[in-house]
Amino acid sequence: MAWTEKDIPDLTGRTAVITGANGGLGFQTALALAAAGAHVVLAARDPQKTTAAVARIAERYPGASLEVVPLDLGELAVVATAAETVLDRHERVDLLVNNAGVMAMPQRTTVDGFEMQLGVDHLGHWALTAHLLPALLRAPAARVVTVTSTARFMGGPLDPADPHMTRRYRAWGSYARAKMANYHFGLGLQLQFERAGVTAASLIAHPGLSNTDLQARTVREGGGGWVGAAAHALTARSGMTPLEGARPQLRAAADPAASGGELYAPRFGSHGPPVRRPILRRYDLQKQIDVLWRVSEQETGVPLVVPSA
Repeated sequence: MAWTEKDIPDLTGRTAVITGANGGLGFQTALALAAAGAHVVLAARDPQKTTAAVARIAERYPGASLEVVPLDLGELAVVATAAETVLDRHERVDLLVNNAGVMAMPQRTTVDGFEMQLGVDHLGHWALTAHLLPALLRAPAARVVTVTSTARFMGGPLDPADPHMTRRYRAWGSYARAKMANYHFGLGLQLQFERAGVTAASLIAHPGLSNTDLQARTVREGGGGWVGAAAHALTARSGMTPLEGARPQLRAAADPAASGGELYAPRFGSHGPPVRRPILRRYDLQKQIDVLWRVSEQETGVPLVVPSA
C-alpha cells in the first residue's frame, strides 16, 4: 500500500520546526505532524496568514500543540532572531523542515543584498539550520528535511564568481540554481553528520506538480513570463493537492524506515505516492557541495560545521 500521512508514528514529545508553515505544502506538513502529536513550530513571515493557519489546525485538532515564530528568510538578522527564540524555548529540535520558497521572481534582492530566490530558498535556510544545530544535535535522532524541485535540472551549477546572477539574470534559471542548492545542501549536510559521527540525519524531498499558491504568486509577481502562466494553468488543471504534494517531505521527516541522504519524491516524477528516488549526478557531487559550502559561508558569514560527537 502507498505511504500516506496516516503512516506517521506517534510523535508525542517531538518538536518540529517548519518554515513556510502557514500555507501550501508547509501548512499540510504542520497539520499532519500536529495530528501525530508533535509540538509544531510554525515559522513563517505573514502574521495574519500564520494566525489563520494556527486556527485551522486547532479547529481540526483541538489538542494540537502549536507555536508561532516569525521568520523572514530574506533577512539574516530575522533568521538569527527566530533561531534564538526557538533555542530559548526548546532544549532540542527533533525535526526541521526547510520548506519555504519563492519561484521565478523578477530580479530583486533580499535585505542582505542576495538574489531573492537564492537568498530565500537556500541562504536563509542555510543560516537557520546552522543556528539550530545545537538543538538538533541534542535530539536523539533529529532529521532535517530540505525541499528541492525537479526544476533544479533546468539550470547550471552555482557560479562562485557570480552566485547572484548579476551579469545575466534569468528568473527560471535562478530558481533552478536555488533548487539545486537545496539538493546539494541536503546531501552535504548528511555528509557532515556522517563525518561527525552524530545521530542526526539530513534528507531531501520534492513535491512534484502540486497545486499551491507558489505558481499563483509567480504569475502575480510577473517574473515567470508565459512559462509561469502555463505552469499555473497546468497545476490548476492536473496538479496534485497540497496534501499529496506534502507527502514526500512528510515521509522524509517521519517514516522510521527513511535514512539520511535519501530523496523522497512522487513515484511518477510529477505525480504519485511518495517513494525513495535515486540520487543522480554523483560524478561531480562532492565538487558542487564544496562550492555550495564555500559560497554559502562567504555570503552569509555563518559557518555550518557539525562538531564531532
